[in-house]
Amino acid sequence: MISKYRTLFNESFTLKKYKDLQDDITSDFNYVPTFRLAESPFFISKELKQQLIEGCNDVIQFLQKDDFKKLTDKSLELNTKVPNEDEHTTFLAIDFGVCEENGEILPKLIEVQGFPTLYNYQSNLYTKFKNQYPFLEELTPFFDGLTLEDYISIIENAICNNLPKENVILLEIEPEKQNTRIDFLYCNRDIGIPTICVTAIIKRGNQLFYKNKNGEEILVKRIYNRVIFDELELRKDLKLNFSFSDNLDVEWAGHPNWFFRISKYILPFLKGKYFIETTLLSDLKEIPVDLENYVLKPLFSFSGSGVIFNLKSGDIEAVKEKDLYILQKKVHYIPILQSPNGKVKVEVRVLCVWKKNDTAPTLLCNLVRLSRGEMIGVKFNKDKDWVGGSIGLFEK
Repeated sequence: MISKYRTLFNESFTLKKYKDLQDDITSDFNYVPTFRLAESPFFISKELKQQLIEGCNDVIQFLQKDDFKKLTDKSLELNTKVPNEDEHTTFLAIDFGVCEENGEILPKLIEVQGFPTLYNYQSNLYTKFKNQYPFLEELTPFFDGLTLEDYISIIENAICNNLPKENVILLEIEPEKQNTRIDFLYCNRDIGIPTICVTAIIKRGNQLFYKNKNGEEILVKRIYNRVIFDELELRKDLKLNFSFSDNLDVEWAGHPNWFFRISKYILPFLKGKYFIETTLLSDLKEIPVDLENYVLKPLFSFSGSGVIFNLKSGDIEAVKEKDLYILQKKVHYIPILQSPNGKVKVEVRVLCVWKKNDTAPTLLCNLVRLSRGEMIGVKFNKDKDWVGGSIGLFEK
């Protein structure tokens, strides 16, 4: 999108630099991330950056509505409700596909999540790219003039809320097996909190504990929650000593209820140029005749599971729990990032934190995914290059 830097990057790119970039990440923990690292950042023009900000602000305006909780209460009825919900989400991720509409480049909202993502990995990825391509120092992945130090400070405060680090944990299901493990490792290094499996939690009364490296029981005062309930439901083999529905004496960094409230569930409510026509399946009056232009998505799945892209009417008729699915009009991603061998599609996820006493979230950083496939996602991009996870860079 910024031709100067695209040309400069492509002329500087070599397979050796790409390998060195991968090795630089691996060397931090002697660990190879399990998702594909894209070869290049995405250079975001001032125009596209402004559109992304406008689209985010339109989403945020909806989240600020006085009746937002009332509008989304049903999402909790459909899922596990966790006590002691706070006033608003702590983490917010807003995904836009870079699309074409009426000949104009336009970001379109694909998904929105009240849930944390790769906050710690992304800031380190920026540094790793600069190590290979020093001219990237002229650019930034951060919004509103934030420095790397500012960013880490905001993330640390959101996660820890000024509590002692040993009393704050990152909670996940078998974290060593998760695709997001690289983020957990950076979080431990940069923020200083331990990563604990749900099965290792000890419950006494309404308090939770974990054992540190010395085998000492440590009180959990705050949980940086990375557990996705869909996955937890599928893991019948896991034995937990507590339930998320228990009335626990603990703070949440990312209260679990916000995963359900701020999700695909709100997409049918959103109207405007940055939003896609979306209908809750239970509200669908009739099946569209042009189903090739639609995609069927479960409301609360993760990693794209359950999405039906090449849709038939029988797929819709077969859905029994129609209040758990949405029908969404397809958008046309425009191949926009110039690789050495063709153009690549792009999705930009804007990462936000909603500070405790603020009236609105703060836009912080971003995550980018590159794709040559029919959809963004691993299974559509097997054996392809210049695809996978990356970062978007703005002019300072």
